[in-house]
Amino acid sequence: MPSPLAGEEGARREAVGRRGGRRNLLSLAKRMRHQPTEAEARLWFILRAGRMAGAKFRRQEQIGDYIVDFVCFQARLIVEADGSQHLDSKADKARDAWLNSQGFRILRFWNNEILADTDAVAQAIQAELTIND
Repeated sequence: MPSPLAGEEGARREAVGRRGGRRNLLSLAKRMRHQPTEAEARLWFILRAGRMAGAKFRRQEQIGDYIVDFVCFQARLIVEADGSQHLDSKADKARDAWLNSQGFRILRFWNNEILADTDAVAQAIQAELTIND
């Protein structure tokens, strides 16, 4: 006979994984973590392990019904690596508006910008984190 707590744990895991969204995007987020773009991999190298002013970033994290590339919950800062599909995207505007309404600030960088001038991107993120101190 299974422990009665097993069901409670499963329910808790479901609620945590969805982070308030109507859809559970955990499996998609996991796939995205294992298949980063070159720009996402470069960004993760500078954001991981507290390298950015000790801030703890998570990657491919679900917030509501969206998956964000990188998020520091403590600073309420989201960092996005964008390809050409994001150019003038109405969906991105609606997504950003909802995330802003939840108290998040969003920094967007083009993939080619991340790859060509990683130091400038890192400085911009560092400056945004310093503003929040």
